[in-house]
Amino acid sequence: MEIISFATVGVIGLAVGSFLNVVIYRLPRKIGFFWSRSICPACSEKLKWYHNIPLISFLGLRGKCAYCGEKISFRYPLIESLNALVYLYFFWQFNLRPEFFIYSFLASVLVVVFFIDLDFMIIPDSITLPGIVLGLAVSFVPDGMGIVNSLIGMLVGGGSLWIIAVVGDWLFKKESMGGGDIKLAAMLGAFLGWQKVLLIFISSAFIGLVVSVVIMFFSSKLREKRMIPFGPFLALAAILAICYGDQIISFYVNNFLYS
Repeated sequence: MEIISFATVGVIGLAVGSFLNVVIYRLPRKIGFFWSRSICPACSEKLKWYHNIPLISFLGLRGKCAYCGEKISFRYPLIESLNALVYLYFFWQFNLRPEFFIYSFLASVLVVVFFIDLDFMIIPDSITLPGIVLGLAVSFVPDGMGIVNSLIGMLVGGGSLWIIAVVGDWLFKKESMGGGDIKLAAMLGAFLGWQKVLLIFISSAFIGLVVSVVIMFFSSKLREKRMIPFGPFLALAAILAICYGDQIISFYVNNFLYS
């Protein structure tokens, strides 16, 4: 039964990951994604249902469109697999307790944010604003953090990045941080509380610094562009905080705060 349960969660994670691919492609392009059928971006042919089976269709088609033979981006099975792995991890940690559903949903949202911001350097309000409301709402779940902590997390998350953005704009005489990053931080604070959102800020800054230096060293285009979206780093740090935030905070408190 345990194997069946994990297999079921994995299949659901793959299916949701397939939907996330649709959202990532269509949302920033303002294309409806609930009722219209999937098409090949290269030849615009409508795909059959069996062309959209998560992971299996990509392998069966050998990574090419069934109609025009154009290569299918490896990103599609990657996102499906990552989403399934995240769901399996949370199921292993929480079984079917509320945390499983909350963190699985949040992780899927962060996958969408990661790739949209990476491609278009935007984080749509249609993701973050409902996300803030939902983050506040789930604070009422039994054994949740409570609405007060959720509100504080939202204010610390959004407020801190807003202050950084204002100071950055003043120093550099141009926009230093987008409003989407600020709203994303507020959403993360509403879901995870002020302690974890502070951990997210520190982790994202460190990850961003390391990745930016490496990428700009190897990519002449990014050196010329001199702009790398911050949302993907916030998303990565948030996943880290969800998975290991309690352990990291506990380690810091026990070894540094009271030493």
